[in-house]
Amino acid sequence: MIAMDGTPRAVILLSGGLDSATALRMAHNQGYELYALSFRYGQRHSHELTCAAQLAAQLPDVTHRILDLDLTVFGGSALTADIPVPKDGVGDGIPVTYVPARNTVFLSLSLSWAEALGAHDIFVGVNAVDYSGYPDCRPQYIEAFETLANLATRDGVEGRRFRIHAPLIHLTKGQIIAQGLALGVDYGLTTSCYDPDEQGRGCGLCDACRLRLAGFAEAGAADPARYVPNASPGA
Repeated sequence: MIAMDGTPRAVILLSGGLDSATALRMAHNQGYELYALSFRYGQRHSHELTCAAQLAAQLPDVTHRILDLDLTVFGGSALTADIPVPKDGVGDGIPVTYVPARNTVFLSLSLSWAEALGAHDIFVGVNAVDYSGYPDCRPQYIEAFETLANLATRDGVEGRRFRIHAPLIHLTKGQIIAQGLALGVDYGLTTSCYDPDEQGRGCGLCDACRLRLAGFAEAGAADPARYVPNASPGA
């Protein structure tokens, strides 16, 4: 749907991490009227929701909603169950921080909101380069979900096609950060850590912290995130 002033609408998944913060700025820069969707799903790193709200509030005319789910009922992940978050370096394969089918759940709900809004563009900040092995961050997955979106909705069947935008999909973490800095993203408002302390400070050692720190090093920029003292953060 186009707003009364001619502005196209889009839904964006906003986690509060640096990737979704960058995708938010990219979509805003393209002139969309944005509807940002975040999830309180029982994640141990729920501090990201505070970050998401702050990021959305920085931009004019962004409608932000936080939807409550309880994926702890299913468990199966170090983010939603009593499973330690690994802190011994980024490994091979799919890590225990993978939440079963999370992006499919999130994109399905964003699709529902988009159809209700009459919006046919959905943005997601997935990345297939520095993606820690998650299967639902691959280009093939995004293409498949777009096909599903247009098969499973009234708008899609009637020819009002949905587009799933993944503008970061082929970028390294350093390239994402460089683009975000150029767009004015305040990365001090973002969080990446899977196991932050009660103040939201990063551990510096989990996969997400290591990838983030390596990205800032690649971009030649200082990471403004807060880390726990003596965390020995490194890539």
